[in-house]
Amino acid sequence: MHHLPPMARFGGLLATDLRDVTSDPGALESKGWWAVVADFEGGLRCARFADVRPGPAPRPAPGRWLGPHPESWTSSLDHGAYTAGVRRIREHIAAGEVYQANLCRVLSAPLPDPDAADVDALTVLLARGNPAPFAGTIRLPAHGVEVATASPELFLRRRGRTVESGPIKGTGRTAADLLEKDYAENVMIVDLVRNDLGRVCATGSVTVPGLCVTEPHPGLVHLVSTVRGELAQGTGWAELLAATFPPGSVTGAPKASALRIIDSLETSPRGPYCGGVGWVDADHGTGELAVGIRTFWIDRGAPGGAALKFGTGAGITWGSDPELEWAETELKAARLLAIASQAYRPLGGTER
Repeated sequence: MHHLPPMARFGGLLATDLRDVTSDPGALESKGWWAVVADFEGGLRCARFADVRPGPAPRPAPGRWLGPHPESWTSSLDHGAYTAGVRRIREHIAAGEVYQANLCRVLSAPLPDPDAADVDALTVLLARGNPAPFAGTIRLPAHGVEVATASPELFLRRRGRTVESGPIKGTGRTAADLLEKDYAENVMIVDLVRNDLGRVCATGSVTVPGLCVTEPHPGLVHLVSTVRGELAQGTGWAELLAATFPPGSVTGAPKASALRIIDSLETSPRGPYCGGVGWVDADHGTGELAVGIRTFWIDRGAPGGAALKFGTGAGITWGSDPELEWAETELKAARLLAIASQAYRPLGGTER
């Protein structure tokens, strides 16, 4: 389906008529409506669309999404490698190098028919089976960007000079599952996000209007905090991204040490997973980028043919149990992999 036209879908808007693609974040201050995807490794794609209008998500249509076989998923880190990585991070914590680090793995599955693989059709299925506040599609086949996200996590929201981040740390099946470790983890990351925003916000303007609020999502609950500030004069998207990227909740604290450890333990690039995915409206000074979690992307250049990829991970602290962290990565992935791996068929023959 490389013949599919470029498009983006976010927040009830459908963007078509691609005019410009750039890797310069400064363009986000110029004019127009942009779809944005920033890879965890730092690659940036900003795509300006000329036609942006309300576009309700279409109904799922047979044949537009043929997902991978449910048994065909492989993981960049298997159970043994992942639990060993958790133990290694605990050694780094014991040595005083880091307080917490996020350990992630990238899941991959071959697409049975790459021509029946439209990420927007996958977004539609995800919206039904796993509704998410920052759900969306960016489809730029000529630029190697085909992303469907069901992200629950706000990375950066901007309204004029006001900027907000909503880090998630702490996951359980129910609120009763949340441990002291989850709250400690969240507070550490809030501190980090405050520092990140503090670099580009007016002195004294950074506040935490919400700390460790329990938020329900399909199949699990998260602890979510809100950090807010006012951008200093002369700072825009370029400075904001430079100060905050990659997102603290998917790296660790201190960020530089966590990134070093991640680099030593993870065997596959994260790509758009754990990066930033969303939109910027330069004309109105607004924008919303989600953390690229619960996110699928198509890699058409994968060895052995086009593959669907998906990342999952967990924040590792001194209190982490390797088996429980592995189980958390499984919990975060299970529901979404099940949705992506089924060819469309109405459940019981009725629309719900």
